[in-house]
Amino acid sequence: MTRTNDVSKTAVVIGATSGIGREVAAQLASQGYRVGITGRREALLEELARSAPQRYETAAFDIAQPDACDRLAALTGSLGSPELIVFCSGTGDLNDGLDYRIEEATNRVNVDGFTRTVDWCYRYFECRGGGCLAAVTSVMGLRGSRTAPSYAASKAYQINYLESLRQKACRQKLPIRVVDIRPGSVRTAMMKGEGHFWIASPQRAAQCICRAVRKGRSVQYVTPRWRWIGLALKIIPRSLYRRM
Repeated sequence: MTRTNDVSKTAVVIGATSGIGREVAAQLASQGYRVGITGRREALLEELARSAPQRYETAAFDIAQPDACDRLAALTGSLGSPELIVFCSGTGDLNDGLDYRIEEATNRVNVDGFTRTVDWCYRYFECRGGGCLAAVTSVMGLRGSRTAPSYAASKAYQINYLESLRQKACRQKLPIRVVDIRPGSVRTAMMKGEGHFWIASPQRAAQCICRAVRKGRSVQYVTPRWRWIGLALKIIPRSLYRRM
């Protein structure tokens, strides 16, 4: 575990072993942040940390495990007082056959692990007096999906949960920003099936996320043109959508 005291900006990226999370961590580090990175695969975290030892601090844990928040608390304490936490953990798979094992595994991470973690993050920012919590959801959370039911449903849950936290911060008059990051198609291991379009690289996705955080946005589609798909999904009549 590498530490340094010469960097004033600090952040945590949860789920930084690969894909979007890894690129977000790399871009924050390049922007001068000292970054705490987490994930299940310790070897991948250490690999990233070796690229800039003075910029990273690692903590390997699984957000689906009960001790995850204790490990997160230790990491934030070691960093000092991070002003930004980016939640990038998630899982999902195609499940046209409604295999309950797939649904259960998805919900364990995307619902239980997500809720436990972002609740802790919100309370941390309450105690800190402010900060920014950004979380990666999905455009798929806007409607149901016959091919990935639990993934779409869990992302809908996340979208509404983040809105609830945003509303809570407003009512409490606390300077806590909650950013909902909604990717469309990003070239990662999570992208499965056929018919994908407007595919972004993880690097491009991370650029959009860092820009959204910097500009103080509440909702950011990745890439931005996916907002038009989001709008279309919201207005398609149920009678038509169920036949798609």
